[in-house]
Amino acid sequence: MIFVTVGTHEQPFNRLIEYMDKWADEHDEEVIMQTGFSTYEPKHCEWSKLYPYSQIVEFVEKARIVITHGGPSSFIMPLQVGKIPIVVPRKKEFDEHVNDHQVEFSKAVAERQGNIIVVEDIFKLAETIADYDNICGSMPVSLKSNNKEFNNRLDKIVGKMFA
Repeated sequence: MIFVTVGTHEQPFNRLIEYMDKWADEHDEEVIMQTGFSTYEPKHCEWSKLYPYSQIVEFVEKARIVITHGGPSSFIMPLQVGKIPIVVPRKKEFDEHVNDHQVEFSKAVAERQGNIIVVEDIFKLAETIADYDNICGSMPVSLKSNNKEFNNRLDKIVGKMFA
């Protein structure tokens, strides 16, 4: 299953929603989409404008691939559950956002962290989906959570405060 989310930004992201709907029509893989304020209504996918956060987490955990827009909240959550997201940033030229900060930010994260796959050209998305496992396998970074170490350090600090 592929899960696609465009977040809750008030401008439509029809370009991604329509592309993935057509992709779903041509491929034998379930696609579930959270379409936000997009005006295009998918014909070949399960979809909703908004899902409760708990449902999104379930979709992300179940998904083989997660495709998001370039909003940090949308691509950080899949990372937290061990998924490498494909990030398709919204672009000003298509009236998907007020500027191109999603393009700049997602490219910077990919360069510095090496843990997301950025696809700026929507017409390369199918190729990226097809080669997803190879792309992930060649990424230099491994996903790990720092939660345990953070909790251990916090426990020591609190312990010292009350000793």
